[in-house]
Amino acid sequence: MVTEEVIKSGELYNASDAELYEVQWRLNDLMYEYNQTRPSNRRKQQEILKELLGDLGEDCVIEPPLRANWGKNTHIGDNVYVNFNLTLVDDADIYIGSHVMIGPNVTLATAGHPLEAELRNKGMQFNKPIRIGDGVWIGAGVIVLPGVTIGENATIGAGSVVTRDIPANVVAYGNPCRVRKTL
Repeated sequence: MVTEEVIKSGELYNASDAELYEVQWRLNDLMYEYNQTRPSNRRKQQEILKELLGDLGEDCVIEPPLRANWGKNTHIGDNVYVNFNLTLVDDADIYIGSHVMIGPNVTLATAGHPLEAELRNKGMQFNKPIRIGDGVWIGAGVIVLPGVTIGENATIGAGSVVTRDIPANVVAYGNPCRVRKTL
């Protein structure tokens, strides 16, 4: 079996390990339950999120539907609002600070695949963590790629593809996402 240490190392490993799928399916069942919970039953949603996610701070709202590879590798601070259709490709850790706002249809992807087709065909991948600082606002439809850090109080414009680190206290947008204004 591929170990969690190998998965989070940033090195290539075979992601098609059958035992990994067994663990992942159990967590995906929790996510399915979360997504089927009535919107008015916030208490039940919070109970499921606390079981599914690695960490969930106080006063957080994640609007369903939510999709995650694991869930357990995502760590969320306090007072976070996430609009619908968040996708967490959380094969490595995703850290979301406090007072963060995430728009609809955002993807945070820690997994990547090698450029060599032969290795991809063998199921090889690598994972690098994503870090989102306190006070960040991520607009609708943003994609954040493996290994990216977004500094505190940054604003990422809608539709951006964040391919590299973004410093604190800036407005950044585009594909690729670039700093456009310092706050």
